[in-house]
Amino acid sequence: MPELVRAQIRDVPDFPKTGIVFKDITTAIKQPDTFKRIINFLTEEFKNADIDYIAAIESRGFIFGAPLACNLDAGLVIIRKPGKLPAKVEQVTYDLEYGSDSIEIHSDAIEPGKKVLIIDDLLATGGTSAAACQLVQKLGGIPVAMAFVVELAFLNGRGKLPKDLKIFSMVEY
Repeated sequence: MPELVRAQIRDVPDFPKTGIVFKDITTAIKQPDTFKRIINFLTEEFKNADIDYIAAIESRGFIFGAPLACNLDAGLVIIRKPGKLPAKVEQVTYDLEYGSDSIEIHSDAIEPGKKVLIIDDLLATGGTSAAACQLVQKLGGIPVAMAFVVELAFLNGRGKLPKDLKIFSMVEY
């Protein structure tokens, strides 16, 4: 299964800047059968995890988070860039190679003690994913796992994530 997905991910050289090879998942998810297989594969991986919420990271995490939440009978909460959520939010700022960025979640999105699976399309350097864990914890939620379709293992993003967290990726580069 991961080989099928890997074969359908397009490499886009020099995006978003020179020297970067962007792993484009849109070529895989435009194939209905492949998209369905990705969702079913993730569902199978987490079907016994007793997840209360899927926390999907903007924006490609939404693509996988919504159908997975339906399949796991879990709620869907979204983590967005600043200024995109209409109600009161919690925010975490994290460092980038040059500068910083922030993400936000509604303050009432997750009740204390609820188990949360955090999902995004790609794990690279781990900054956004680590910040998402912090947001869930700020609300009293319990991050139990993180799921990614693609992991750029050579960037060691796992090293920034909590050691006790289950980290799952379908395709590694």
